[in-house]
Amino acid sequence: MNKKPELLVTAGSVEESNVMMDAGADALLIGQDKFGMRLSGDFSMDDIRETVQLGHARNVRIVVSLHNLMTNDILSLLPDYVKALGEAGVDAVEFNDPAVILAVRTHAPSVKLHWNAEMTSTNYATANYWGRKGASRVVLARELSMDEIISMKNELQIESQVQVHGMTNIYHSKRHLVESYMSHQGRPVLDGNLSKERGLFLIEAERAEERYPIYEDVNGTHIMSSDDICILEDLHLLIESGVNSFKVEGLLKPLVYNEMVVKSYRQAIDTYVADPLNYVYQEQWMDNIRNVQDHNRELSFGFFYKEQVY
Repeated sequence: MNKKPELLVTAGSVEESNVMMDAGADALLIGQDKFGMRLSGDFSMDDIRETVQLGHARNVRIVVSLHNLMTNDILSLLPDYVKALGEAGVDAVEFNDPAVILAVRTHAPSVKLHWNAEMTSTNYATANYWGRKGASRVVLARELSMDEIISMKNELQIESQVQVHGMTNIYHSKRHLVESYMSHQGRPVLDGNLSKERGLFLIEAERAEERYPIYEDVNGTHIMSSDDICILEDLHLLIESGVNSFKVEGLLKPLVYNEMVVKSYRQAIDTYVADPLNYVYQEQWMDNIRNVQDHNRELSFGFFYKEQVY
């Protein structure tokens, strides 16, 4: 029997962190916009310290995102930030830049490293390379199919993480494209508010029924998928394959939605682990999610059963 997989959930605030833990999260992914990318909320160092204390009191791991594009100006701030994360008791950080490895080794050697190169985390050899450099986990690309994930697991020398629910990023630019476009149209954004709370989306003329959420922050412009990954129905296949961590992405979702999603995945994981041989998927788990799902967004298998050309 494989070890019980971790249920990793994003959180946008200390208050949301408490709700996600109550719902059944084993780990939380949080961070600060300056160092992380596409986070549910911007955590100050005090917020991170408080979340670590709350999480560790309930045996919940805290992971901080450090997978922003590490420009020189950010690089100069990295040592002090990493040192503070280590002193706060953070369990792990996500990274995509060797500079983070160097900073963690020097300033917070007890903090684990999770390699997250997003869509380029596609093979076990590269993942194992980063494992030899110090990473303990690879965040597998969301573009991988179910067969690719299952076949890769036996070749991995480090832990694996897979996103099982939520929207994904399909485009990013360091430029503030929407603000520039609106200014060109003579409609400048006077308050500078094109954030996640604005509720903006794009529509293609050829696919008017699909809405692509878009927002801007300190890291530029982000365009998100028009549907939500949901692999709940076949989650048992990933558990059987030995995937170590399942991520629920809560970005741009209301709290009540994320709470229900986490509860549903918690039930599925616990039911399987309690009796793998007699596990039966319960349609009610999915119905609970459908009841809070935005009617403009479909639940889909993403690339799990779709051929992808890189």
